[in-house]
Amino acid sequence: MQNLTQTATKVLPTQTLEGKMFSDNGYTLELATSEATVGNHVPLQFRILDPVGTPLIRYTDTHDKQLHLIVVGLDLTGFQHVHPELNENGNWYVSVDFDHAGDYRVFADFTPDGGDGITLSADVRVAGSYDPRPLPAATAATTVDGYTVSLEGAAHAGQTSKLTLSVSRDGIPVTDLQPYLAAYGHLVALRASDLAYLHVHPDGYPGDGVTPAGPAITFYANMPSAEDYRLFLDFKHGGVVRTAEFTLTADNATTPGAEHSSHAHHGH
Repeated sequence: MQNLTQTATKVLPTQTLEGKMFSDNGYTLELATSEATVGNHVPLQFRILDPVGTPLIRYTDTHDKQLHLIVVGLDLTGFQHVHPELNENGNWYVSVDFDHAGDYRVFADFTPDGGDGITLSADVRVAGSYDPRPLPAATAATTVDGYTVSLEGAAHAGQTSKLTLSVSRDGIPVTDLQPYLAAYGHLVALRASDLAYLHVHPDGYPGDGVTPAGPAITFYANMPSAEDYRLFLDFKHGGVVRTAEFTLTADNATTPGAEHSSHAHHGH
């Protein structure tokens, strides 16, 4: 994650995919438990250990928060973006909803004080009979709570892709989106095959004098391989944060070593 004042550039740095390991660059995500039961407001506790094994207590705020926690089923259902509370001992606390049994992935997206952004992940198994749901087909529009969100732009594997998501309600473009996490929209992209976490960032930010408050929100991302990705757009309107979900298919592009090609830096 970077300050939004630094993210307007469309030349994105080279990075590897993140969010595929519980430990990286000396930091470790340690869940208090890897098992849970179906229910709402289920307590989730964890900590981040630094390179010497001490709970990390100093973080740099990114998009108004010390840490962003993403929870999603391995079948890419049940997406949640929440912000835990940190105590003086380095323990994080939050409540999440596990609305069905199965395995869920937990992503911790944070920046250690004085360091670079890191995304770590771990799995939680929710007891019960599990019936994985198929990935929805790619589509150019989706609805949530009476809002329609349309997606424009193609994704090419290994290349920076411009994705524009436009919000309307009852056929009328929404032009008064409210800032959420220092942006008019927050986008999480996960590769469907392995839930690799892609960093994406918006073009512009509220109050910069040029970025409108809707209906369009533009992002830049890099899809490292030609396959399906699941996109989750958080946007705020009328004081409520809603999440629009899309499946996007990246086509094949001429980029050897696309797994390590440039994709958007921390933009949450």
